[in-house]
Amino acid sequence: MLKVISLLKRAEGMSHEEFAKWVVEEHVEFARKLPGLRRYTVSVSNGDDGAYDSVNELSFDDEEARAAAFGSEHGRAAAADAAAHTSQRVHLLTTEHAQL
Repeated sequence: MLKVISLLKRAEGMSHEEFAKWVVEEHVEFARKLPGLRRYTVSVSNGDDGAYDSVNELSFDDEEARAAAFGSEHGRAAAADAAAHTSQRVHLLTTEHAQL
């Protein structure tokens, strides 16, 4: 399973509560439309003093599925929405090895 892990920092002027509402209730609608997405999770930080405000995980069968999803109309719209609501994004492309 291929996983994209995204660390997001909220946009300047956006409160932690506003960011949490956006990432959990609004941005998820873009993920629901991504072709080939197998799993999507969002973990929101418990406070507003961390380096990042959320960790988003997107799982795909393989690199081809990930590339197709990110290159799709919905993928481009999701990226634009994230850019409008964040000041920093770090993406890690990983291969998951479930241990337990």
